Amino acid sequence: MEQVYNVFLLLGGIGLFLFGISFMGKGLEQAAGDNLRVWLEKLTTSPLKAVLVGALATAAIQSSGATMVMAVGFVNAQMMTLSQALYVMLGASIGTTITAQIIALDIDPWAPLILFIGILLTQFIKNRTAKKAGAIVLGFGILFVGINLMGDAVQAMELGGLVGTFLHNVHNPILAILFGALFTLVIQSSSAAVGILQVLVASSLGASLDLEEVVFMIMGMNIGAVAPLVISSLSGNRLSKRAAASQTAIKVLSAVLFSILMLIAPVIVSFVKNLSPDDVSRQVANFHTIYNTVCAVLMFPLIKPVAAMAEKLMPDSAEDEFFSRKLLYVTNDVSKSPAIMITQAHREIMRFADVCRANLHTALESFFERDEDKAETVIEHEKTINFLHHEINSYLVSLYGKGLHESDVSRVSTMLSVASDLERIGDLAENIAEYAQTAAANRAKFSDGGLQDLGEMAERVEYMVDLSMKAYDKEDRALLEEARTVEDSVDAMQEEKTENHIERLKDNVCEPRSGVIYTDMVSDLERISDHAMNIAEGILGINASIEELQVEV
Repeated sequence: MEQVYNVFLLLGGIGLFLFGISFMGKGLEQAAGDNLRVWLEKLTTSPLKAVLVGALATAAIQSSGATMVMAVGFVNAQMMTLSQALYVMLGASIGTTITAQIIALDIDPWAPLILFIGILLTQFIKNRTAKKAGAIVLGFGILFVGINLMGDAVQAMELGGLVGTFLHNVHNPILAILFGALFTLVIQSSSAAVGILQVLVASSLGASLDLEEVVFMIMGMNIGAVAPLVISSLSGNRLSKRAAASQTAIKVLSAVLFSILMLIAPVIVSFVKNLSPDDVSRQVANFHTIYNTVCAVLMFPLIKPVAAMAEKLMPDSAEDEFFSRKLLYVTNDVSKSPAIMITQAHREIMRFADVCRANLHTALESFFERDEDKAETVIEHEKTINFLHHEINSYLVSLYGKGLHESDVSRVSTMLSVASDLERIGDLAENIAEYAQTAAANRAKFSDGGLQDLGEMAERVEYMVDLSMKAYDKEDRALLEEARTVEDSVDAMQEEKTENHIERLKDNVCEPRSGVIYTDMVSDLERISDHAMNIAEGILGINASIEELQVEV
């Protein structure tokens, strides 16, 4: 029965320890607030800055996994390049070693008092700043209470002896690295893995356990640190998968290079031991810090080649390139003539039109197919649409200072108007995707007649959008006249479909909750048609300015 209690004591200690690390990290992250994201976004302009920011951010929130996932989020948003993110992660590996240094502090007897102070600050103080500080202190106290419980259980069960025997008999560095990586993979935190190792080596057998027997396990734990990043990338896009693969390669390569370095200079371990000869836990913490710092130095010049290799092995798909958050046809080359710049701007507008059109089609598919994954894709691509709209607008506004002729000024003004209408179509497509999500969440049912009416109107509106874009691109007045006819028919369909819906409601054919979505869909489809008509009519301003120019001549 005593052994069962000791097992429970060990499990409870591990649980409190892991919870303490997580709770303290969240408290630190809340205290840092949005400043942390600002650091990562703004202060990564150079590789060295990126490493320093990664180290400081991770030291602040005590979670390299959170820093890495955050950096990949910026890569996905194309606010940071892959190489910038890898430099940040390199720094995160250094910052995460602070946890081991804290655990090595001999403050275990003070843990209950620290815990009590944390409770006082979080439960009895109303000041928000004090509460945030209390959360950090509380997490800190829970962490050390967990360490105390683990230490008691380890000594009672004589786990130190078992671990020591295991480590004494494992002479294969590769097996030790794999064991450390798998252990970290299970608990999802390299800081926690190293902390548990510190408790084990500091047990009754700790004095007879050499640092040499755990160094490869520590190296494996650092490889396992990529687990949160790899797991988050499984449901992510190509960019996140590329970042996860790159970071894993860097961690493995770091272990290989450091192993070679230890063969060349075996005094490294002796040096670390001599820093704190009577404290094995501190030796583990020091090796963890030195290992990650040296690896950061070794890998620093290799980051860009690794990023380039990842981009070559995992290239962007045609869809990734199509929805990329960058302008494809315009540049800031001041040597180009206004005519060339306007031509390039027109190509960019038409590419923007294609992106908006494709997202509208996906949104309609998500609605009629009840496909929530496609709805999420639409919402994600809407961010690209907003980015492109902003960049195109900025470029077009800059053209006004290029000494344009009056006819070119009119053309640029029309482009600005067209870009605005395209962006509004993108917004309405996002609305449709959200209707798909709402319908799925509420299990809204539509009558066959209602779905048929929406399908007919959606098909007509898609044709209208295609026609208007073609009319604008070709500056074709014949297509403009056809677009006007189609727009009139869409207006008529809106009235017809609304009346049909009212009749179905009277006959109790439609559900009220699906009826709200139906009327919103009809309204948004008609608004899309209106914006498409504005795009087609953009050629009137262009043609008018050309005709005025011909009269002047």
